Amino acid sequence: MKKGCLIALVVAIVLGFALFGWVKGTYNSLVKSQENVEAAWAQVENVYQRRADLIPNLVETVKGYAKHEQETLEGVIEARAKATSVQVDASNLDEAQMKKFQEAQGELTQALSRLIAVSENYPDLKANQNFLELQSQLEGTENRITVERQKFNDVAKGYNTEIRTFPTNILASIFNFDRKPYFEAEAGADKAPKVSFD
Repeated sequence: MKKGCLIALVVAIVLGFALFGWVKGTYNSLVKSQENVEAAWAQVENVYQRRADLIPNLVETVKGYAKHEQETLEGVIEARAKATSVQVDASNLDEAQMKKFQEAQGELTQALSRLIAVSENYPDLKANQNFLELQSQLEGTENRITVERQKFNDVAKGYNTEIRTFPTNILASIFNFDRKPYFEAEAGADKAPKVSFD
């Protein structure tokens, strides 16, 4: 074998290993980033589920005091059912799924706001220890939701940046690593809500 052919063969082998190493490392990095997005989404769902789990007890407590508020109570129950029925596949999360999820959760937030507003008309309800505890838990859960949504957006941003950065974007395109949507501020979020649980 000629010396030139041998050098060309060695160079080709080295380049092949280098290319393989880059593809493997980049692909594995993309998989890790995608898993981080899915884990962050699971945590978002977890805190929303916590909120949904508090609602039946809250509704039952209000029922005992606010018998004339059936429409408001039914609205909360219906909004909860709708919000918990929206299923999102984190591995295929797209803008349409995110929008549907956010709309359902937004409707539930509005229904809960109406329920809390109704409680203002019932002093005995506002003084009920169970109601006060549920409100406190709900407030804490709303704070957790905000934190987990922000964490999700941060992780999704890192992932989206990675899949769009050259030359990683080439492999991301080949292996169908798609952009993940972000949580967006809900309509009216530019105005600070008045929250009063007393």
